[in-house]
Amino acid sequence: MRVIVQRVSEAAVRVDGRLSGRIGSGLLVLAGFEEADQDSDLDWMAQKILRLRIFADEAGVMNRSVTEIDGEILAVSQFTLYASTRKGNRPSWGRAARGEISQPLFERFLVRLTMASGRPVASGVFGADMQITLVNDGPVTLAIDSRNPE
Repeated sequence: MRVIVQRVSEAAVRVDGRLSGRIGSGLLVLAGFEEADQDSDLDWMAQKILRLRIFADEAGVMNRSVTEIDGEILAVSQFTLYASTRKGNRPSWGRAARGEISQPLFERFLVRLTMASGRPVASGVFGADMQITLVNDGPVTLAIDSRNPE
């Protein structure tokens, strides 16, 4: 499982012009899955995201998590995180899990984030063409891979 986590002051996702999810201060999480991903990857990633200390404390130091600031989360499934650009200029999506595998993984990931954070997690619409707007705060953007934790 791979994610891009962006600290935002606000973010929204629209599908066909309709608002699907919107948050204020918190995290925009773009999540991609491969066929080998399991529930243990979902659990690890949810806990990692919720514990990331990337929000400022009273001294201005990045020392607080999204839960500590009572922040919100917007999660969007994004298979393109598994793009391979090794050959040529047209990306290959061979490592990305097919929809029948990645959709249940994404739905279970949303449940884990919701349960662990104690608040609803906004989301896009799986498989839809989405338009995402955000104000990246900092900017702070992190790439995290459950198979290659750094």
